[in-house]
Amino acid sequence: MKKTFFLSVSGVILTGLFGLWFYVFQYSKTHHRDVETENATIITAHQIVSDFQKDEISADNKYLNKAIEVKGVIIKKGKDQSGNITLTLKSGDPFSNIFCTLKAGNNFRTEDSVITVKGICSGFLSDVVLNDAVVVNH
Repeated sequence: MKKTFFLSVSGVILTGLFGLWFYVFQYSKTHHRDVETENATIITAHQIVSDFQKDEISADNKYLNKAIEVKGVIIKKGKDQSGNITLTLKSGDPFSNIFCTLKAGNNFRTEDSVITVKGICSGFLSDVVLNDAVVVNH
């Protein structure tokens, strides 16, 4: 009886480990979202911040985990811990803006210029967060 139990538990653990290995090293390499080819909701920086401030639950349903194309003025440029370029777009509210993390290889001209960025909306902290973003127009 102990032997059967041990073999069953070992089988479950090995199956789980194989599934984890497959997801990390095989599935995730070929199943990434490509924001450049996705249809995006086009919106201004002011409007998306306003939507999140008025009703965050409704805005989450509308924008969360979806491709969003935002037009705004660059107020800050930086880098994150991974070395990716980050942009903050002005929204008109001094306390909430659009924080974008760009994919590698995206270039743009200067700060204080109007830019259109397309990325995946990750939600609203004090800023609306866009990840895996690409510069559409500058």
